[in-house]
Amino acid sequence: MNWIKTKNNEKINLNDIPTLDIDDLRAEIISLVSVDKMRPLAFFGKDWGRGQVKLFTVLGDDKGSFYVTSSLFKAGIRSYESITQVIPSFHIFEREFFEEFHIEPLNHPWLKPLRKNQDKYPFFKMEGDEIHEVAVGPIHAGVIEPGHFRFMCNGESVYHLEIALGYQHKGVEKLMVQNPSNQLIESVAGDSVIAYSLAYSNVIEAMKGISVSNKAQLIRKMALEMERAAIHIGDLGAIAGDIAYLMGASVFGATRTLVINTMLEFSGSRFGRGLLTPGGVNFDIDDEKIERALKTLNKVGADVSRMVKTMLKNSTVMSRLEKTGTISKERAEEIGLAGMAARAAGINIDSRFDYPDKWIKELNLQKKKFDGVGDVYSRFRLRYEEIIESISIIRKIFEKLKEFKNEPVNSGYEVLNKENSKDAFVISVVEGWRGEVVHIAMSDNNGTLSRYKIKDPSFNNWYGLALAVRNNGVSDFPLCNKSFNLSYSGCDL
Repeated sequence: MNWIKTKNNEKINLNDIPTLDIDDLRAEIISLVSVDKMRPLAFFGKDWGRGQVKLFTVLGDDKGSFYVTSSLFKAGIRSYESITQVIPSFHIFEREFFEEFHIEPLNHPWLKPLRKNQDKYPFFKMEGDEIHEVAVGPIHAGVIEPGHFRFMCNGESVYHLEIALGYQHKGVEKLMVQNPSNQLIESVAGDSVIAYSLAYSNVIEAMKGISVSNKAQLIRKMALEMERAAIHIGDLGAIAGDIAYLMGASVFGATRTLVINTMLEFSGSRFGRGLLTPGGVNFDIDDEKIERALKTLNKVGADVSRMVKTMLKNSTVMSRLEKTGTISKERAEEIGLAGMAARAAGINIDSRFDYPDKWIKELNLQKKKFDGVGDVYSRFRLRYEEIIESISIIRKIFEKLKEFKNEPVNSGYEVLNKENSKDAFVISVVEGWRGEVVHIAMSDNNGTLSRYKIKDPSFNNWYGLALAVRNNGVSDFPLCNKSFNLSYSGCDL
């Protein structure tokens, strides 16, 4: 197999990555995904000089390994046969690659702009006496980022939803090459500060050979689970609000505040900004703060459990959640759904356990299978289960921290000043609350960062939302949308 095998947060030499003919690469991708059940994690290009473009592909297996290879498009070669025809999960990757480098995947079934030229976006059209279109956005009534939703409806029933993003294209990947920092990466997706900052820190540490103390690793893992619990609680409240269950919206809103205020005590920011840095964390956590946090989490767990159980006993609530916004396991696998949305459809993926670190064993953490059917109810219930699981993990981390009480939380300034490794290629996958946050960095032969690639789980899941809405009432869209809660900013890079 013409691929180089690597692990999460492991540095490999850029020159060791094989280069395949594009037809051979296509054939191998089709075989590895369809036969060996690997998943695409990255498919992106880099300007290779003299009019050439190098395409990098990263696949992940279910044993904790990544496989990396590349293909070189020489000057003047501007097309290849689309992979999406056979592997639908590549549709969004190929659209992005085409938009950035104008290399066309021939016979791609849905080759449309991803982030640019929205004024000329070729929306899908349907004809018929009963067909009408409902357009929403990109300017929304609530506090929401810009995105346009075009519904093709027959009466109240949605035949098709098309989602057009790209109204705030930021060029963040280029900014990361010019001036990489935790402060910049924390601003890409404001509800995933810890996940993004952790992935970036992992990448830089692997490239430079920076060590991180046990204590700092545990604080990072704690912060990631705090972020997961806080956002999930907020989303339970949003779902409750969309079905007019106002008691649930109020209780979950107040409970989420308890969690993010605990993060404020730990880092000076309710969303954890400034907590992580290459080499560790910027703030230690003393015993007094841990005791207060434990009391708060006990209350949070009890309040969330009581409210969820009360809601799910209500027949009106269940009638709104069950069988609404359903995406089947088969369809979810086909389009490459990621993270929480995939698990809610019965796909057992979770990069905390699929690409584990040593703390999975040290803390005795077990991967759990969720038997959801891919509807709003499944996504609601999975959020609840993950909140309780996150609180349990945080408790274990606080107990484990006692063993490393005297360790430093940061490796020190001298270590951070080490020169970047030359010709390095590093992949970091972090399971944010939405799903796998993928960061990839490479450096040139001078040790300078030359490419930074980001993939938010929303990149995979926006099309899943579009499919989930089909055959539902158009008035069900806000509920379906909240149950996914995807990021505009994380996708529109």
